[in-house]
Amino acid sequence: MMDVRGLRLGYFLVLCLVPFLRHAVAIRFVMDREECFSHNVDYEGDTVHVSFVVIKADTPWHYSEDGVDLVVKDPNGNQVHDSRAKVSDKFEFIVQKRGVHRFCFTNKSPYHETVDFDVHVGHFSYFDQHAKDEHFGPLFEQIRKLDDDLYNVLFEQHWLTAQTDRQAILNENMSTRAIHKALLESAALIAASAVQVYLLRRLFERKLGTSRV
Repeated sequence: MMDVRGLRLGYFLVLCLVPFLRHAVAIRFVMDREECFSHNVDYEGDTVHVSFVVIKADTPWHYSEDGVDLVVKDPNGNQVHDSRAKVSDKFEFIVQKRGVHRFCFTNKSPYHETVDFDVHVGHFSYFDQHAKDEHFGPLFEQIRKLDDDLYNVLFEQHWLTAQTDRQAILNENMSTRAIHKALLESAALIAASAVQVYLLRRLFERKLGTSRV
């Protein structure tokens, strides 16, 4: 009897959590000048969470904080958010017009950039429909809070992972540049020493020739 009740309770909780499922897009891509992505939002009033991190450039010798531009537009073409010259950003906005939203990146650097891009949209219509039910209202409210907390952890984890990847690549590139710089300096020092030895030998040979005369 207890097993049957447990199965029914588990089935009920699964049904409660299904409406919480969020539309999510997380990609890592290489951009040249401009890249645009589209994401459909079904309900007005939803909150869209967005983050991006410029992971690396296509050359280990290039390092700058120029960043990229990101412009977000609603289905009517109205701008709802923009980020200018940033290597990373994290923001959210409330959907005023349901439909396809466009996210366009612009790279002003002469190099290709690898960008990590994350978008999440959530909606819980079942809770809205039954919020007035005095028996289920408190339960759905707790489920909604649990879903928000879990989502925030996952979203923050993805953000931190992208930031960690960027820092690791920067450290590796800096180490590579430091090694190359040290090799070039060593080669220059050896070349300068060789030139000095050659000049000194020439000088002594001339003095020796003068003494013999």
